[in-house]
Amino acid sequence: MQEISFRDDILPLKDKLFRLALRITFNRAEAEDVVQETLIRVWNKRDEWTQFGSVEAYCLTVARNLAIDRSERRDAQTVELTPDMEETFDASNPYESLVSKERLILIHRLMNELPEKQRLIMQLRDVEGKSYKEIAVVLSLTEEQVKVNLFRARQKVKQRFIDIEGYGL
Repeated sequence: MQEISFRDDILPLKDKLFRLALRITFNRAEAEDVVQETLIRVWNKRDEWTQFGSVEAYCLTVARNLAIDRSERRDAQTVELTPDMEETFDASNPYESLVSKERLILIHRLMNELPEKQRLIMQLRDVEGKSYKEIAVVLSLTEEQVKVNLFRARQKVKQRFIDIEGYGL
């Protein structure tokens, strides 16, 4: 089995852990604290790394659980959009640029209105690029449940986006 290195295998996960924690806590400072505490906990379990099926899944699970705990304590409600989370759009004029930016903000708002499970699954799949299997492990669900929740989340965001864009609802 390949030896696991904190610097090479775990430390590069800090951005993913941060985005996951931010998606749950909706607070930049809290998300940073979650990442720091996650890395400390993972380091303290270094003797057990070889027993984990996936160190990345373990790290994401720890971060998720810590973020949920902190979120429940703080009851946060807003998310700070970071440049990492935004996709830049090429716009030929200021009007198109503004429209693109407003659409992106709308999509983030619609994602934030989703139930927590759907929001997390959509974040892990569409933003982090995780496989269904990895998401299932992190969230303690079956792959089928992940697929169903992701489909429902995408459909809900798509339908609300169409309603708002097309009809102003």
